[in-house]
Amino acid sequence: MSPRWNPNPDVRTGRHVVHSLHVHLVFVTRYRRNAFTDTMLTRCEEVMREVCTTFEAERKQFNGEQDHVHLLVHYPPEVQLSKLVNSLKGVSSRRLRQKYDSHVRKYLWGGHFWSGSYFAGSYDEAPLTAVRQYIDNQQHPTS
Repeated sequence: MSPRWNPNPDVRTGRHVVHSLHVHLVFVTRYRRNAFTDTMLTRCEEVMREVCTTFEAERKQFNGEQDHVHLLVHYPPEVQLSKLVNSLKGVSSRRLRQKYDSHVRKYLWGGHFWSGSYFAGSYDEAPLTAVRQYIDNQQHPTS
């Protein structure tokens, strides 16, 4: 390796691949209900970080508002994005309902926490700063 080469931490290498895959994910609560509190968002972030780790992905950024969350995830090419999304939504739904069940039931019913749909957008390095700034500017609920 050349001593002049400065490695980019967002570029990962594998045995046969060099990659930098980032995805901006947005998950909306069922019926777009304002179910999140500040402490719930903090717990949701912890859970999603754990899920990303099991997929050897890195949760780069997380934020949200009362009815949705944004994630920026750096993931390896062998991970199927749909499986990562299903795990993120499924595990977070289950854990949030376990811990905050009485609060969640005021807003959501029928065993669903997240809407069935989601947004996934891929980005190269140029607009990543804009995505990061957008996620940082989400309005956390105050209580």
